[in-house]
Amino acid sequence: MTDLLRYEKIITTEAKAREVRGLAERVITLGKRGDLHARRQALGFVYDKKMVTKLFDDLAPRYATRPGGYTRIVKLGARQGDGARMAQLEMVAGES
Repeated sequence: MTDLLRYEKIITTEAKAREVRGLAERVITLGKRGDLHARRQALGFVYDKKMVTKLFDDLAPRYATRPGGYTRIVKLGARQGDGARMAQLEMVAGES
């Protein structure tokens, strides 16, 4: 979750991408609320205070008019070593 906010794009397995996607949607919605309680709730998911600041100051205004769907999963194929299905989880472009 923290790396998704930091880099705005991560490559992981499809199962982990689907799991993190739901958390990311919830945390960005908290960022859009913008109050102190929402900031403290976001700290429960994101362990880096700098990333919570980025969430509330940069990402939340970017998605202010968007009602949901802040992330996208792009399937990449199987991993070479064990054949696990890989996916890229990325933040969609919002209003800047």
